[in-house]
Amino acid sequence: MHRNNDYNLICIGSGPAGQRAAIQAAKLGKKVAVIEKKQFAGGVCIETGTIPSKTFREAVRRVYSRPGLELTDPFTHASRTRPAMQQLIGHVGRVIQREIGIVHDALARNDVALINGRAEFVDSHTVRTDSLTGQRTMTADHFLIAVGTEPSNPRALDPDGQTVITSDNVLGLAQLPRTMAVVGAGVIGIEYASMFAALGVQVTVIDQRPRPLEFLDHEIVDELIHQLRKSDVTFRCGDAVEHIDIVHTPQRQGLLQLASSKHIVSDVILFSAGRVGATGPLRLDVAGLKADARGRLQVDENYRTSVEHIWAAGDVIGFPALAATSSEQGRLAACHMFDVPAEPMGNHFPIGIYAIPEVSMVGATEEELTRDKIPYETGIARYREISRGPILGDDSGMFKMLFHREDGRLLGCHCIGSGATELIHVGQAVLGLGGGLDYFLKTVFNYPTLAECYKVAAYNAANKLALIRHAARAPDPSVLAEPPAAVVVPGK
Repeated sequence: MHRNNDYNLICIGSGPAGQRAAIQAAKLGKKVAVIEKKQFAGGVCIETGTIPSKTFREAVRRVYSRPGLELTDPFTHASRTRPAMQQLIGHVGRVIQREIGIVHDALARNDVALINGRAEFVDSHTVRTDSLTGQRTMTADHFLIAVGTEPSNPRALDPDGQTVITSDNVLGLAQLPRTMAVVGAGVIGIEYASMFAALGVQVTVIDQRPRPLEFLDHEIVDELIHQLRKSDVTFRCGDAVEHIDIVHTPQRQGLLQLASSKHIVSDVILFSAGRVGATGPLRLDVAGLKADARGRLQVDENYRTSVEHIWAAGDVIGFPALAATSSEQGRLAACHMFDVPAEPMGNHFPIGIYAIPEVSMVGATEEELTRDKIPYETGIARYREISRGPILGDDSGMFKMLFHREDGRLLGCHCIGSGATELIHVGQAVLGLGGGLDYFLKTVFNYPTLAECYKVAAYNAANKLALIRHAARAPDPSVLAEPPAAVVVPGK
């Protein structure tokens, strides 16, 4: 530590990136502090993002007990009472408090100082915090900016937490609405649209892009849209919100005017059209930094900004903006700043979308492989073919693997259905280790489990590849009159 500095590292933000960087640096024997503007540590991940939204989702699933989640009991066909919001979010608060306790305990055990207050730079080595207890100025050898993001607000109309809301206050609704308009068909918008639709809310999703979740495999997205439409979700893609008014008809509602001249009236408008880096209050200019138009910071491959001793990690640096990747970015940044060798984060990180139904993927999509002219074959398994699917009451789930047509390497896995975000990790491991079709054909999975999808999908791909190879060897088209014996899935 430089003679005149208070800390070796100050992390601004206590979300996954800030936490992990602070603990890593502390384990290297460094003196570390974390600045958090809220009363408790954990950041957006714990307060309004990942933890509360996923806990709310589980509450919805417990109420209705099965994928599809109709408002009538699937066994008696009797109508069930709409739950109150307080019933649904009661468990959310308890989980949040538990997670906060875990974070505080981890920081304390590693002698990381937790400082409450809103931070701003005084110069490139100095920050000042402002809180109810007064101001405090601190210096450090290194800084990690891990302030995360905040929702973009609709133009000319501030969220009121009642009729116009964002993901930060959606779980603060006093009661379950009858209708909801979701502006933005990204991950957050789709997740909440599916949850409220499952509760019987009439949901309309509006997005100016032609299709939701464009980074996902298109076949999986098509299946997701199909299942959401079965829950009465209406999609208005390729259209944009031009104006929002608050009207009384006689209750307070929102009136959306779309670019197509359509009008939509809704009890609640959830604005989820992107997020921006929460860097505004930091006074980055006095530290020699500048954020882009969306408040994000540019970093190099080691998470260093343009200022040598200032680093950034997590959502504030943009894609992939996942809690899991943010945590690893924070750890790697701490290693690099203190010259500790560290392997870079693997390329094959999974993406999970906690909609109802779940969606998850790892690796390449069909669209990417087609664009790059990489020869591939698909293997498909459907939950209705897997014993575990009917046991779970999920007959609409689908699992897909993509294999290189020439050497059988696994190129990608895509899943929609119960447990998708857990199931995908088997494929992630095989993908990371360079495995492929041969592994899945020889491996035995527990029965009955969803992991059987890997076996069924592998045999499906193997059968297709056998036909293709037989056709390629046939000198005369008439040979194809007797196709090769198919690979048979035992018990299928």
